[in-house]
Amino acid sequence: MLTHRIIPCLDVKAGRVVKGVNFVNLRDAGDPVEIARQYDRAGADELVFLDITASHEDRNIMIDVVRQVAEQCFMPFTVGGGIRTIEDVTRLVQAGAEKVSINTAAVVDPRIITQTARRFGRCATVVNIDPKRVPLAEFLDHARQLHPHLVPPALLAANAAQTHPQVFEVHTHGGRRPTGLEAVTWARRVVELGAGEIVLTSMDGDGTLSGYDIPMTQAVADAVDVPVVASGGCGSPEHIYDVLTQTAADAALAASIFHYGTYSIEQTKRYLAERGVPVRLS
Repeated sequence: MLTHRIIPCLDVKAGRVVKGVNFVNLRDAGDPVEIARQYDRAGADELVFLDITASHEDRNIMIDVVRQVAEQCFMPFTVGGGIRTIEDVTRLVQAGAEKVSINTAAVVDPRIITQTARRFGRCATVVNIDPKRVPLAEFLDHARQLHPHLVPPALLAANAAQTHPQVFEVHTHGGRRPTGLEAVTWARRVVELGAGEIVLTSMDGDGTLSGYDIPMTQAVADAVDVPVVASGGCGSPEHIYDVLTQTAADAALAASIFHYGTYSIEQTKRYLAERGVPVRLS
């Protein structure tokens, strides 16, 4: 039986792990190398390292920090942030990343997804998707300007019928820029281009500790045939149980509950195992 993965995430800014709410109001959580070492000893299944301001600040990811973390950590290690070219991807892999997570660059030039998959394999090619719920009219304004050929017909029909649903709009540059891309449509597209995994982060849930966005996660996980990692909003092991049992997500990513010691990796896995969720126990 395949086990579900429990994945801590290190959001890094200026060489320090940080955590905020809805991608803002960041507060310090510690040194990334030391925290990675602790998670490795604690039995985390994987680790995600995101340089969350690299794209916004138009700079390369901190290779030295990536290399130091990779030296301390023997679990699978995914790195993202500031990736613009296949050469950036190559440097990250050479520094020790097992997978690379592409977000902004995938929207700017989707060819990088295919290039990464061809050079390093689909298993190493992760696309991070950061959606936010926005009103339909707002989304269509963005979509018509930026990606008119990717506007889902159902949303056009809803607009014509003057219904006003919310849309899961993908954002880039650390959540600062709307893209006019709808999350499910974009997820299908990145898989077609070669993505072997999707990390799906709810901007609305991020840092709130109120639980994962179940409808959004379910919609995306049902639409693709690659693993989907649920992210954004975890406040307890119960939230992880909910997203893994109510959706087709393969894994759950969390930060705040682990960084600040509210729950441990072991506590979380024991909670899940006792309720019949298959996880790898130490």
